[in-house]
Amino acid sequence: MSSFIIVIGVLIYLILYFTYGKKIERDVVKASDSTETPSKRLYDGVDYIPARRGVLFGHHFASIAGAAPIIGPAVAMCWGWVPGLLWVWLGNAFIGAVHDYLGLMASVRYDGKSIQFVATDLIGKRTGTAFYWIVFLAVIMVVAAFSSVVGGMFVRTPAIASAYIWAIVAALILGVLIYRVKMNFTVATLIGIAMLIGSIWLGVALPVKASLQTWLIVFFFYIIIAAAIPVNVLLQPRDYLNSWLLFGGLFLGFLAAVFAFRGFEVPAFSGFSPILLGDKPTPFWPAIPLIIACGSLSGFHSLVASGTTSKQLEKESDALFIGYGGMFFEGFLSTIVVVSIAGFGYTALKNAGVSTDVLNPGNWGAMFTKASASVKLGKANLFIQSYADMVGATWLGIIPTEGVKVIAGMWVAAFAMTTLDTTNRLGRYFIGEMAAPLKESASGLYNFITNRWVASVIPAALGIWLAWKGHWLIIWGAFGAANQLIASIALMTGAGFVATKLRSTFANAATIPAFALWITVTCAIVWFIVVVQPGAIKAKPIPGWSSMVFLAILLVLNIVFIRDFIKSKAYKTS
Repeated sequence: MSSFIIVIGVLIYLILYFTYGKKIERDVVKASDSTETPSKRLYDGVDYIPARRGVLFGHHFASIAGAAPIIGPAVAMCWGWVPGLLWVWLGNAFIGAVHDYLGLMASVRYDGKSIQFVATDLIGKRTGTAFYWIVFLAVIMVVAAFSSVVGGMFVRTPAIASAYIWAIVAALILGVLIYRVKMNFTVATLIGIAMLIGSIWLGVALPVKASLQTWLIVFFFYIIIAAAIPVNVLLQPRDYLNSWLLFGGLFLGFLAAVFAFRGFEVPAFSGFSPILLGDKPTPFWPAIPLIIACGSLSGFHSLVASGTTSKQLEKESDALFIGYGGMFFEGFLSTIVVVSIAGFGYTALKNAGVSTDVLNPGNWGAMFTKASASVKLGKANLFIQSYADMVGATWLGIIPTEGVKVIAGMWVAAFAMTTLDTTNRLGRYFIGEMAAPLKESASGLYNFITNRWVASVIPAALGIWLAWKGHWLIIWGAFGAANQLIASIALMTGAGFVATKLRSTFANAATIPAFALWITVTCAIVWFIVVVQPGAIKAKPIPGWSSMVFLAILLVLNIVFIRDFIKSKAYKTS
C-alpha cells in the first residue's frame, strides 16, 4: 500500500505541474524572461538581489514549510489516512499551488510589493489596511510560536541544536565561495553538501545544551541580524543547503515507502467527528483547514512569495518551479508524513508505551490524540519515529536509526528556523509599507522606524517577549483560522490580478476556489466559536476570552473582506 500511494502521489504532482501549471504560466500570466524582474531593476544589494533558481527554491520552500506540513497531517491522522491525504492532494491542485504562484507573480508585477499592497490597489484601501494588521499580528505570533517550539526542540534534542549551528557556519562559508570567491557553482554545491553532512555528524558528536530562555535570547539577536543583513550573506546559501536536506530526505522517504511493501496499520477512515480540538467531536468539514494548512494550502505562503521571494526572482520563468512547484514539494512532504505514520505510527505509539488494549485500529479516531499526548510523543516526534522505522524496515536500514532521526529532526528544525527569521524579515518589510503615509507628514519618524535594523527589532522584540512569557498561547488556537483567512483574501487578490491586470478569463479558476475556501473558513470560525471556545473559556478564562475576541474580530473582517471584494472592480471584471 505504501508503494502504491507514494507512486500515485508523484504521478499526480508531475502531471499537474506539466499541464495545469504550465497552462497558467503560458496562457494566463504569460511569464516572459524579456521582462526585467524587480531583483534586477530595483537591485539594492540588501533585499533586491537576483538568486539562482535552485538557491531561491531552497529559501522559498524552507520559509513556507516550517514544521506545519509535518505536524498538520500527523494530527489529521485521527480521521484516518484517507481524508487528510485527499485534502492535501486536492488542496494542492486547485487552491494551494494556484494561490502561491499568483501571489508570487502579482508581487513581481508590482515591484516586489506585498500581497497586502496588491489587495489595497485591486480591492480597496479598507481591505488593504485591515489585511495589513491581520498579517502583522500573524507575523508576531509566528515569531513567538516558532521561537518557543524550536527552543523546546533544541532543549530536548541538543544534537539538532548543534547540527543547526554548524549548518549556519557551513552556509556562511558557502555564501563566500559563491558570491565572493566566485567559485564554480557545481563545485561550491558539492563542498556545501559535504559541509552539511559534516554538520549533522558534528551535531551528534558535539551536542549543545542550553535552557529555553538562553535559546530565546540567542534567537532574538539571530533573527534581527538575519532580517537586516543582505539576503545573499546567510539566507540564500543556508536555504540552498536546506533544499539539499529536503531533496535527500524526500528521496530517502520515497525509496523507503516504495520498498517497504507494507500495508497500513492506521484505518483509512476512522469517523467523521473524532475527538480532537478542545476535546470535542471535530467534524472533518469545516475543521480540516484549521488542522492541515501548509501541506495543502496556506495564506502564509503568499506572504513569503510576495515578501522575500519576489525580490530575489532572477527571471519570470523561474516562478513556476519556485511558487507552483514549491507547493507541490510541500504536499509531497505531507504525503510522506501520511504514508510513514499510516504504515508505522501504530507501532511507534505501542513501542512508546501505549497499551494495545487502549489503542487499536477499531478505536483509532477516538484514542489517537489522547494516546499520543499521554506518552509525550508529540506529532512531530511521531513522524520522526515512524519515518525512521519505515527507512529501517527496508534495505535502507543500513543507515543508523539515530542518523535518520537527526535528518528528520533537522527537517523540522531547519525549516522552522528558516520560517522564524524569514518571518521577522517580512515583519520589517510590512512595517515599511504600513508606515508609508508618514513619509510626507513625518519624514523623520518614517526614516527611523523603517530603518532596516530598527524595523527588524520591532517584530523580534514583540515575538520573543510573547514566547518568553508564554502569552502567544493565548490566541494561538485562533491562528489557523487567521492563516486560512489570509489564504482566501490572497486568492481573491490573485483572481483580481488575473482579471484586471492580465485581463484573462482564467480569473474564475481562482475566484471559485477562493469563495469555496472563504465559506469553509467562515464555517470553521463559527464552529470553533460555538463549540470549542466555551470549554476553553471555562478551563482558562483569560486565554479563552482572548481567543474568542480575536476570532470574533476575524469573523467580522471576513464579512467585510467578502463584501469589499464583491463590490470591487476586480470581482466585477472576473
